[in-house]
Amino acid sequence: MKKMHSEEYKKGWENLKTIDGKAGEKVVASLEDISPDLAAYIIEFAFGDIYERPLLDLKTKEIVIVSGLTAMGNAEPQLKVHLNAALNVGWTIAEVQEIILQMSVYSGFPSAVNGMTALKDILDERKKNGVDDPKGLSKQTKIPEGKTRLDVGVAQLEKLDVAPIDKLNETFKDVSPDFMKYVLEYGFSDILARPGLDYKTREMATISALTALGSTDQLKFHIRGAMNLGVTKEEVAEIMVLMGVFSGFPSAVNGTMALKEVTNE
Repeated sequence: MKKMHSEEYKKGWENLKTIDGKAGEKVVASLEDISPDLAAYIIEFAFGDIYERPLLDLKTKEIVIVSGLTAMGNAEPQLKVHLNAALNVGWTIAEVQEIILQMSVYSGFPSAVNGMTALKDILDERKKNGVDDPKGLSKQTKIPEGKTRLDVGVAQLEKLDVAPIDKLNETFKDVSPDFMKYVLEYGFSDILARPGLDYKTREMATISALTALGSTDQLKFHIRGAMNLGVTKEEVAEIMVLMGVFSGFPSAVNGTMALKEVTNE
């Protein structure tokens, strides 16, 4: 493999080895015959320049990358690298499963099925190599006595403090009267209220996915909600920088402009 000797390149190799040396090396090696420059830029820019940025810790970086790649649905080799990485930097199996499951809300069930299948392949491979990953706890949403799934979904939405439920119902009632009911019961109750991940982490993952998908209106909604939960403007901006690597600069530009609109309101 052609070696560059810049400081960014050296740091990039160290970061790549930290998160998943073998899988990352395979991806880079596969490019050597066709585009060694691309392989070098991956190490120097993505894992050197970007991974060295300190605002998001390595665990947070990896979970938002997993969410973005799962949502994209067309980057299985790269998703497997970062599933490995997420487990290597301390996420449990159950926590990674939670993020993939959450993507069923934002990018659909096919992307979640593909993500779970990729995770199964990674776990089988790690087990063969003697890696015993912590399973963690996977729990469904608990519906309080006397409450319904819809009640829990409304309460979960209200935690974001973004839009009154009456206004949302009014928006969709003439077009699809059942739409908000399904959003609240499945998206906000069944999935986002699950106790396996804290709400702040879930919203950061959602921002990553929606940035990768280019869903600007929904992205602004969740940027507002995430900031109301305590995610800072700088942390959201950092997610956009990461997505510049994984879903491209146009999606990152659109995401950053959405953040600008939200902070200017």
